Amino acid sequence: MKAKELNQIRGLSADKLQEKLQELKKDLFMLRMQHATNQLDNPMRIAAVKKDIARIKTIIREKETNV
Repeated sequence: MKAKELNQIRGLSADKLQEKLQELKKDLFMLRMQHATNQLDNPMRIAAVKKDIARIKTIIREKETNV
């Protein structure tokens, strides 16, 4: 995730952040399934999605504590 994308995500509402989080979790599940069946081309994508999930969760938590 680039810094520009991160700034755009920080501007999203709490509902949109939750939707983005659910989307990333689905992506992670699909990547794990592909990895288990040896269909995954880039295994580093799993780590990238995990980091994106952590970033989204951090932003959600920041918004909760600042309210």
